Amino acid sequence: MKITFLGSSHGVPEANRKCSCIMVEVGENIYFVDMGTPVVDEMRTRGKSMDAVKGVFITHVHGDHTDGLIQFVDLITWYFKTPNPVIVVPDLKMEQAINSWLDITLNGKHSSLEYRQIVQGVVYDDGVLKVSAIPTQHCPGSHAYVLEAEGKTVLCTGDLANPGRDFPYVDKELDLMICESAHFPTTDYLPVLEKQKARTICVTHYSPKRMESLYHFQQQMKDREQPMLIATDGLELNV
Repeated sequence: MKITFLGSSHGVPEANRKCSCIMVEVGENIYFVDMGTPVVDEMRTRGKSMDAVKGVFITHVHGDHTDGLIQFVDLITWYFKTPNPVIVVPDLKMEQAINSWLDITLNGKHSSLEYRQIVQGVVYDDGVLKVSAIPTQHCPGSHAYVLEAEGKTVLCTGDLANPGRDFPYVDKELDLMICESAHFPTTDYLPVLEKQKARTICVTHYSPKRMESLYHFQQQMKDREQPMLIATDGLELNV
């Protein structure tokens, strides 16, 4: 699994960080966790085929995690035409809203895609990547995702209320834990790590006001001799 952070910012873009978007590559297939940034622009810049996109997994409905989805669906339903990804969303009203927008802009001349509403447990399995959802308390319908492929397990927490309340525990050691730090001090993850083992931790979706806590957390991880990374746009991790 190759993980690329296309957007690592918090609720709004920063000068050098777009809103939340993670691209996951497994073999020739591409998947996305959240689309807070225009992913078609990013993929074209990287020379990626739109047909390679097999799944999109939205953690929750807030705009900094979804604003790129309309652009993506728009372009693959009238211009590229052949991509046919599964789109997993917290609320199927999103499908209605996106199709209503496309009806206006494209006069109804667009293809249909498969949308699925998130349910707890396995939400997607194409034999290459298995994705499971765990409810969180950030907002109605919010979920974390567990990605499993090539014998590796990655947790994307999505936005949380607080790790002490709704951290999405997984009953095995993680190869990578991707966790947010926009809504509480990053150091709130420290007690979690006594229960949830992870070979590598990467913090994303962090805001400027959390930087002191983020650096303190990083120092704590150094003391524990546990790999800890701070995501920036364009960061690539091979799991």
